[in-house]
Parts: sequence; structure tokens; C-alpha cells
Amino acid sequence: MRLNLRRFDFVLLGATLVLLVFGIAMVYSATQGVASYEDYPLRQAIYGLIGLLLLLLIAAFDYRLLTSLQWPIYVGVLAALGAVAVVGQVRGGASGWFDAGIVFIQPAEFGKVLFIIVFAQYLASRHEQIGKPQWVLGALALMGLPAALIYLQPDLGNAIVLLVIGALMLFVADLPWGYIAGAVAASVLALPVIYANLEGYMKTRIDIFLDPASDPDASFNIAQALISIGNGGVLGKGFGEGSQSQLHFLRVRYADFIFSVIAEELGFVGALFLIVLLVIVLWRLITIADQARDQFGRLLVAGVIALIMFQAIVSIGMNLGLLPVTGITLPFISYGGSSLLTLMIGLGLAQSVAMRNRKIEFD
Repeated sequence: MRLNLRRFDFVLLGATLVLLVFGIAMVYSATQGVASYEDYPLRQAIYGLIGLLLLLLIAAFDYRLLTSLQWPIYVGVLAALGAVAVVGQVRGGASGWFDAGIVFIQPAEFGKVLFIIVFAQYLASRHEQIGKPQWVLGALALMGLPAALIYLQPDLGNAIVLLVIGALMLFVADLPWGYIAGAVAASVLALPVIYANLEGYMKTRIDIFLDPASDPDASFNIAQALISIGNGGVLGKGFGEGSQSQLHFLRVRYADFIFSVIAEELGFVGALFLIVLLVIVLWRLITIADQARDQFGRLLVAGVIALIMFQAIVSIGMNLGLLPVTGITLPFISYGGSSLLTLMIGLGLAQSVAMRNRKIEFD
């Protein structure tokens, strides 16, 4: 028995490799001249290589064997998220990190891809009964527990990402429209209550988004991001030549606001190139999901699609001033080991589904 490598999606792999190289180059440009950041490009390259190895190893692993690990994985995710909320290292205002000595590990990032595995199995095993209230309530509980633990760190951005992943997977699992309409209506009605109970800095970000002039100091980075994007024009000012990034007006330029660095230095053409690469990745993932041989595989890939698509939209949107600042990374581009490895694990799962979209052939 052997796997047919012709089913491995080399277009997806190729687009991913280009994104990785592009991301390392932009992290280098965004961090040059700052001693405390000088090892970031090398670290990102190492994360990328490890991620590629994980992708290939997971692709060779039969994703269907994960169905028996649903509950151990879920308990492990909850335990890690609960522990980091209590004893985690504080970085960026959130206690969401474990100090592993050489690197910091962010369980919320890995929790998103592990949640996809758990939720895909839950929905796939109840596909014919997904409209029953008890199963819908169970699905909401599965989503709500890890999202609540992530929020308590506090990390609103990743909590929202997890909920959006779950919502899209429920949609793909053919959740009846009545539930979808009810959930949308309930979410809209709950917005005032949710806002009233947010952490202070979370409210500030929303207030600044709605009225930037209300606090010029707090909205400084958004203003600098928009200046960066405007400076780039069509062709950009040149790699490593962006005034806002190289003169350090733009903060967190290697992560949250790296899209602004791209737009200033490589212009509209560079930004469009990035978006096209992300669209290619999403297109190949949609194709894999459509050709999946079972509901579990289809939902696995749907979760990975939601992860990449939502983070890309939010990251680019906040750089353009179209969405509030959330701290969500730009997939494959922003600096961050946990985020990058999570994405590569997700792509490995998708490749595993792609390689098994038909019955295994016997020689």
C-alpha cells in the first residue's frame, strides 16, 4: 500500500513557500537597525523551516486517525489555556505565553488548530442530527469554553478568531438557517452588554476606531499606518526604504502593522502580490475541501480556511483603518513562531486530506 504523491497539492506548497520567504524578507526590513530585533528574521526563518517539516510530516499522517483523539485533544487544550491564564508570562498586556527558555509558546495559537480537529470530529459524527437542539448547544459549549479561557488572558482577538472558525465550520456542516439567523440576531442584541464588560484597553481600541480624533495619542499608530500606505503609491519607495518604518514612526511594524510596511516599501503592486498569494492558498484549500472524501476531512479544511481568511481580512483591515486594532497577525507574514507553526500545521492537515481524497490504491 502506498500513497500517491500526485495528490499532494504542490501549488498550495509553492504559494506557501513564496509567502514564507516574503514574510522573512519583510520582517528583516521592518526590524533592521534595531539591536533588540536583529535576530527576528533568523528566528522567523527557523520557524518557517520547522513549520515546513511539520507540514510534510502531518501530510504523511492519515488525518482520519485523529478522530479517536477528539476528547484528549480538547481536554489538553483547555488545560493549557487554563494554566497559561493563571501562570503565563505577560507579553503585550496578555498573560498568554509559556516561557520555554529559548522561545515563548502561545497556547492560544496552537489551540485554534487543535480546536479545528476537535470541532470537525464533533460535527462530522453528528452530521445527520446537527439540527437537534442538544447537539447545537453542545457545539456552542465546545466553542465557548476555549474562547472564554483565551479572553481571560485577556486576548479578545484570538477569542474572536476561534469563534469565527467555529461559526464557519457550523455553516459548512449545514446548520439549519433558523439557528444561523437566531445566532446573528442574538449577537447583535448582545453587543451593548459585551462592550460594557470589555477590558478598558479593548474599549479604547473600539472607541478610537469609531472616533480617531477622540484620542490622537492612542490613534497615533493607525495614523502612521495610513501614512505608510499612502506613501507607497503604486510601486513603493523601495525595499528597506520606507520612512515610517525605517525611522520607527510605525510601532509593532514587524507584526501587527507589517502590511503597512509592505504597502509603503513595495507599493500597491507589492500589497496586491501578497493578496494574490493568499487568495491562491485559499483557492487551493477550498478545492481540497470540495474534494474531501468524508465530512471530517471537509470540515478540517474548512476550519483552516476560516483561520487564514479571517486573520488576513482583519489584519489588512486594521492597517487600512477599516477595522479596530486587535493584534491579530497577518498569516505567514507577521513575525511570530506560534502563529506561523499553527498555520503550517493547519496546511499539513489540509495536505493530508488532499492526499486521501480518493480510496488508497493497493499495488
